[in-house]
Amino acid sequence: MTTLEYVLAAVIAAVLTIVGLLEAFRYRDPRLHPIFLIEPGDRDAVRLWTVNVGFYNITMAAGLATGLILVSRGYLTEGRTLVLFVAAAHVFLGAVLLVSERRLWASALGQAVPPAILLGLMLT
Repeated sequence: MTTLEYVLAAVIAAVLTIVGLLEAFRYRDPRLHPIFLIEPGDRDAVRLWTVNVGFYNITMAAGLATGLILVSRGYLTEGRTLVLFVAAAHVFLGAVLLVSERRLWASALGQAVPPAILLGLMLT
């Protein structure tokens, strides 16, 4: 992996961790309701999916971090494969988010575009 690819993957992992923590632990914060499209009266009803999606994002970040650790320790094929998988998954999931809820178009782009750039860099 090039330095640019490595740094981009690390930034994506950091963003996924931050977003995951917000989703899992701060979904009740009214300032975040517009981002997650949560109505104040629905906070208890959405708890299950926000916590689940939050930990999903944290797990994906851990996958990227593990891939980067593997690369840094000389397991290039294994590490690159893990990074490529997580990046490809997020490109796909960003498209799913866009199709399933157009009002979250900015979130969908944020989820899909950086990993798509990473894929492009790694596969060229």
